[in-house]
Amino acid sequence: MLVPEAVLDRAHEDVHKTQPWNNPDAVPYIRFENVTKKFGDFYAVDDVSLDIYRHELFALLGGSGCGKTTLLRMLAGFEEPTSGKIYIDGVDMDGVPAYERPTNMMFQSYALFPHMSVEQNVAFGLVQDGVSRSEIRELVAEMLGLVQMSKFAKRKPHQLSGGQRQRVALARSLIKRPKVLLLDEPLGALDKKLREQTQFELVNIQEKVGTTFVMVTHDQEEAMTMASRIAVMNEGVINQIGTPFELYEYPNSRYTANFLGQVNLIEGVLVDDDEKYAVIKSDEAGCEIYIDHAVQGHEGMTFWAAIRPERLRLTKEAPEDTKYNCVSGKVEEIGYLGGISTYHVRLASGKRIKVTEPNSTRQIEPRYTWEDSVWVSWEAGAASVLNQ
Repeated sequence: MLVPEAVLDRAHEDVHKTQPWNNPDAVPYIRFENVTKKFGDFYAVDDVSLDIYRHELFALLGGSGCGKTTLLRMLAGFEEPTSGKIYIDGVDMDGVPAYERPTNMMFQSYALFPHMSVEQNVAFGLVQDGVSRSEIRELVAEMLGLVQMSKFAKRKPHQLSGGQRQRVALARSLIKRPKVLLLDEPLGALDKKLREQTQFELVNIQEKVGTTFVMVTHDQEEAMTMASRIAVMNEGVINQIGTPFELYEYPNSRYTANFLGQVNLIEGVLVDDDEKYAVIKSDEAGCEIYIDHAVQGHEGMTFWAAIRPERLRLTKEAPEDTKYNCVSGKVEEIGYLGGISTYHVRLASGKRIKVTEPNSTRQIEPRYTWEDSVWVSWEAGAASVLNQ
């Protein structure tokens, strides 16, 4: 069926609105141009260029010391770049002090004043700016309503739970309507269950207020749940930028594949590269890995097949075809997590691979146990092929 051009045009317009990074005409709201930050001889941030668009919830993700917090602090004005430029809404931030930038920061510790009530904490910035009392009352009431903290307005911070303090800190950060809200590990102080709940609350609030959020986190699950796009950082540089889907399904390196979720990395050499398929011979796996697309390399070149644990099949019987994408081993470790079970399988080469299975039906006893001989197989399209 042919789709009318007008419908296609509207579809492209919708994509450009919701995904401005795919629109070549979109103007970035925040721009880092070749930004470097050195502390002595150490490069905390090394020649980073990055565009963030209006209304995005953008995450800087990486381990400790990767440069993500330094990048955020330079955007806030707490640090000056050694070289390079930072723009917010088209304005060069060179020499602009933190208090004059259209940004606000929400810290992991929340930094609430313990002697002030909730409403006084939220109103603090407006009081400092000399806003009238009537306007302050109106704005504070609106913001507390937004974060669902109206009934706690008179309480002190020590009378609140961790999640409630986080909401108060968010309200205080947003009440002056900054163009950009910077969040430094915003949910790090919360327990796992509350953190998961608060992730969605933060996303909903960000969508309501429309403020551009830039978040620093080391928690890949948090970044993937909340962010429109993620920059994965390592040793002061950005490894890859993309949506959570793009980074998980199409990582560009072993580092990104390993940092985003769990992955099995199987090393091998290319033995056949056709226009429509490729074959990698892996001594580590003890089999040949068939890929359903070309990988654009030369024979003998080293590649790694990155296969997510949930893409693997575990069986006690050998599959019909064991020539490709099929290995045998023994179950060495088992983790039962309720919704899923995790199996570590030791291959003949000594390589361990991880398999996860959903527990979709209630069972009397586990399907596999320790030292079971099993087969692990996967589809031709299950692996991402990486050469770095």
